[in-house]
Amino acid sequence: MANMFDLSGRVAIVTGGNGGIGLGIAEALAEQGCAVSIWGRNAEKNAAAETRLRAFSDKVQSIVCDVAVRDQTEQATEATLKQFGRIDGCFANAGIGGGGRTPFAERTEEDWRRMFSVNLDGVFHAFQPVVRHMVARASQGDGFGRLVATSSMASLFGTARNEHYAASKSAINSLIQALAVEHARYGVTANAILPGWINTEMTEGLQANDKFMAAAVPRIPVRRFGQPKDFGGIGVYLMSQASAYHTGDCIVIDGGYSIF
Repeated sequence: MANMFDLSGRVAIVTGGNGGIGLGIAEALAEQGCAVSIWGRNAEKNAAAETRLRAFSDKVQSIVCDVAVRDQTEQATEATLKQFGRIDGCFANAGIGGGGRTPFAERTEEDWRRMFSVNLDGVFHAFQPVVRHMVARASQGDGFGRLVATSSMASLFGTARNEHYAASKSAINSLIQALAVEHARYGVTANAILPGWINTEMTEGLQANDKFMAAAVPRIPVRRFGQPKDFGGIGVYLMSQASAYHTGDCIVIDGGYSIF
C-alpha cells in the first residue's frame, strides 16, 4: 500500500499550472516522483513555477501555451512527448473567472464567447491530442491514462451575474462523464474537481470585500478559504493507481460549503 501513490515514471500535464490550484497540484505530483509539464500563458510565472517544482524533481518543463488556441495545445503536446516520451495524465486546470458584476441582460457576445473559449474549449483542446496518445499506447498494451478537469462548485448552484462561468463549468462536468464512459476500455479514467472558495488570484477581489467575507466564511464548516495545497492530495490520488476504479465523478473540494 505504501507504493500506491508513488508516481515515479509517470508524466502529467497541468494547464494553468503556474499558479493557484494548478500549482498546488503540480507540486504534489512532482513530490511523488511524477514528471510535470506546466502549460501557461505567462512565461515569467511559468519559469517561477518550474523553479518551485525543481525543489522536488528535475523532471519538470514549462511551456507557454494558451489553451484557447488549438494549435498551441497541439504543439505543447508534441513538446511534452519530445521531452518525456509519454503522457500519463492531463489536468485541464486553466480557466478564467466571471467577475459576478454584469447582469445577464447586459452580457456581451464577446464576454460569453471568451468564457467558453478558455473554460470549455480549452479543456477540449488540451484533452484531445493527449487522448489520441493514450489510446495509441493502449493499443500497444500500455493502457493507462488520467483526465482531470477543474470545474467549480458554481456548476451546482444558481450563480447570479456569473451564468456564463457556471454554464462553462457545468459543461465540463458532462464532458468528463462522457469521456469516462468512452475511454474506460483503454484504462483511461476521467474525473472533475469542483473547488469551493479558494485563496487564488481569481478570488482576490472577493477576499478584499469585508461584507462578502463576513457572509461567506461562516458558511464554510472548516471556517476558512481553501489553499492551493489543499488540492495536492486529490491530484496525487487521481493520478495514481489508487484511483483506477474511480471514474466519471465530480469531486467537490469545498470545506463543506455545499452541504451546510
